Parts: sequence; structure tokens; C-alpha cells
Amino acid sequence: MDIKNFSGKKTAVALGMFDGVHIGHRAVFERAESFEKCGTEAAVFTFDTGSLDTKHGRSYRYIVPNKVKLDMIRRAGIKNILCADFVRLKDLEAEEFAKLILAEKMNAEVVVCGPDFRFGKGAGCGVRDLERLGLKYGFKVSTVSPVVKDGDVVSSSKIRSLLSEGSIKKANEFLGYNYTITQSVMDGKHIGRTIDFPTVNQFFDEGQLIPAYGVYASETVIDGKAYRAVTNIGVKPTVTDECVPLAETHIIGYSGNLYGQVLEISLSEYLRGERKFDSLGALKTQIAKDTETVKSLGGI
Repeated sequence: MDIKNFSGKKTAVALGMFDGVHIGHRAVFERAESFEKCGTEAAVFTFDTGSLDTKHGRSYRYIVPNKVKLDMIRRAGIKNILCADFVRLKDLEAEEFAKLILAEKMNAEVVVCGPDFRFGKGAGCGVRDLERLGLKYGFKVSTVSPVVKDGDVVSSSKIRSLLSEGSIKKANEFLGYNYTITQSVMDGKHIGRTIDFPTVNQFFDEGQLIPAYGVYASETVIDGKAYRAVTNIGVKPTVTDECVPLAETHIIGYSGNLYGQVLEISLSEYLRGERKFDSLGALKTQIAKDTETVKSLGGI
């Protein structure tokens, strides 16, 4: 649980899971960064998203893999990050967390969180408990109001629901960026090549939320050049009986070997549901239609 690049100064610590690093999370980061003018350094305490499968008693599926989440937090301007294993800390009492982690480990002068933040064993304590413990251990608490967009409170659970139902545009608005699949390109069966639509295959991590099965307009950048693309998320029912879902993307206008490379595919629009076609010929015809639809959308 070492904090990389931590200088030993007093910190303003943003607390949360920060799954997805959406616009609500960025408001918490910005509040933590606002205390830097007082001589503190912004920091983040979070949990490794891959270290828990339930949250507050409910099944938990994370929006982005942990490495991606940490990279996004750093890009948001916060370099001091303590990312803990949930299993190791889940039985830590609230006062132990305040004393050992916030006061001693992170040298917190301020802690920043949302009004519904929960902590301690069994998530048994809330913001008022945090304020009480702050008086004892020398830190203040700054609470950030939820971000509201189009009448809805922005939250990770809401974004998960939107992704699960294929409402990618709304999910992207809440995220503040286009939902992106960041995974290595895996070797496939090369069926796409036989119908003149070669694809790259990417599997999701275990425990990761998988967006609604179907075909999406997407984009990617390769060697600094942006490409439109068509991404199918699902189980490829026309060509296989396997049931492991993946993202299969045809990159329009690109020819090259991407196997083994980590590729970022961002989804911009949900086009249609996943279908099983009677033949490869019928599949080829539909992919051609999907490709023309993506080209007509503009953008790049």
C-alpha cells in the first residue's frame, strides 16, 4: 500500500471507489486539488476494483479494470494514490481506518468525499462518523454534493445500468468521456477475413461489467491516427457456440497486425442488438450495412 511519489506533506485525500472516474468523481478530485493552495497535496484512497465481488451487500461489477482506473486518476492530475486490497482491509474498524490509514499512512489534513460515503467494517459508518473521527485524529472533512445532469444524479450504479441496457450516449454523458474498452488484442478464428471484414478481438476482465450485447459505432487510435470502427459485443452466435462474451471490432480503413497490443476502443452509439444470422453471407451483408451507417455518422 505504498503511495507512489508521495512527498510527506499534508494531504487532501479524496475517498471512494471511483469506478469509471465519472464526472461526479472528478468533482471530488477537484475539491481535493483546491486545497493545494493551502499547502496540502491532493491524494486518493481507493480500493482495487478487482479485489471485491460485492459492495454494500450487492453483487458488484466494475466499469473499468483497476489499472485503467488508476491511469485515469493520474491523468486527472492526482499522482498520490493509495490503492488497497479490499479483502485485506474489509474488517478494519472505522476508527482504525481513520487513525492508521488517513492520519498515519496518508498524513491527511482534509478528507474529501460524497455525502453517501461509507467506511469501516461492514460499511457501518458514514460522513458524520468521519467528521467525529477527524476531530480526534486531526483532519477536516469536506463533502461534495452529487453532480446532477439532466435531472439525474450521476453515479457509478446509474452508469452501470445505462451500459447494461445499451444507453451508451447517456452513459458517456455521465462518464464525461466515451466508454472505452482497453484490452489486449487476442488471436481469433480469422472468420472476419474470409468475409472481407477483418476484426480485432478483445476479452473483458473477470468481474468487469459487460455492456449490452449488440453492435456499436466506435473509434480507435492507432499510431496517432484516428479510425472509425464497428464493434460487436457478445458471443458471436453466427460463427460459434461458445458463450464467453468479447468485443469484436472491424476498424474501417485499417490493415495491419495488432495482435498482442493494448488497444483502446471507445463506443459512441448503439446501432442494433446482436443477432444470429442464417449464413456468413447474411452476416457479411449486415456488417457492410453497419459499416456504412458508422461512416454516415460523421465525427472523425
